[in-house]
Amino acid sequence: MYGLIWRLLPGNWFVKLIFALILIAAVVLLLMQYVFPVVAPYMPFNNATVTDGSGGQ
Repeated sequence: MYGLIWRLLPGNWFVKLIFALILIAAVVLLLMQYVFPVVAPYMPFNNATVTDGSGGQ
């Protein structure tokens, strides 16, 4: 799959590298801004409780 993306990108290897880095940054931004905030309330580790180790006193 990555080979297909690499072949579809225009230009020589340097231009392809720049485009690939831009695509990776865009995917990370999309995930951080839109996908992860929607999914976060459904994650089981959001209800964790931290104690100080004194037995709850």
